[in-house]
Amino acid sequence: MIEFQNVSKSFWTGTQRKVILDRASFRVELGNSLGILAANGTGKTTIINMMAGLEKPDEGTIRKTSRVSFPLGFMGGVNGKHSAKENCRYIARLYGLDPDYVESFCRWVCGLGEYFEMPLSTYSSGMRSRFSFSLLLAIEFDIYLIDEGMPATSDVEFNRKAGNILQERLKNSTVVIVSHSARTLERFCRSAAVLKDGKLYQFETLEEAKRLYDYQS
Repeated sequence: MIEFQNVSKSFWTGTQRKVILDRASFRVELGNSLGILAANGTGKTTIINMMAGLEKPDEGTIRKTSRVSFPLGFMGGVNGKHSAKENCRYIARLYGLDPDYVESFCRWVCGLGEYFEMPLSTYSSGMRSRFSFSLLLAIEFDIYLIDEGMPATSDVEFNRKAGNILQERLKNSTVVIVSHSARTLERFCRSAAVLKDGKLYQFETLEEAKRLYDYQS
């Protein structure tokens, strides 16, 4: 479970204060995956980072009682000078996992071939996306955090593998996805919320959330 209790977060842009959350209270329960609809620039990534513990609220409390993933695409725990293999084994040790398993899992899912032995700094953005998603899936969490859905990649085989694995994981875990597109949420979420002007409006169904989001857009 992740619970936000009267959480506020804002940033100074140089000309004005941009409010992300204004005394927001909500809860993500295990077994009830949540999709959050929010327009670009309204704080989608900030909310996900706060759930992961990468950013702190200005006010209020964030409480977690479950194993929560790092956000999909987050590369802060890896070293661009090291290869995918080296990074896999390092992350495995951080989480107390078998390095051989994490390495072989990521190698199979991301399908990078000889690049798996090369520094991440030599990767294209698509290759980095494939590696980060593979690393996310290699570790079992109670709640997976995803910013804007599946990584942007044209690799059909990777999309099939990663999508199938994520669907399998969601049988026993929960996902939080933030996106500006309702279509991104349809595959994974039953309930949904809309982020607007620092407020989070929660609904039982995605259709209800979509009506408010479309009306406000």
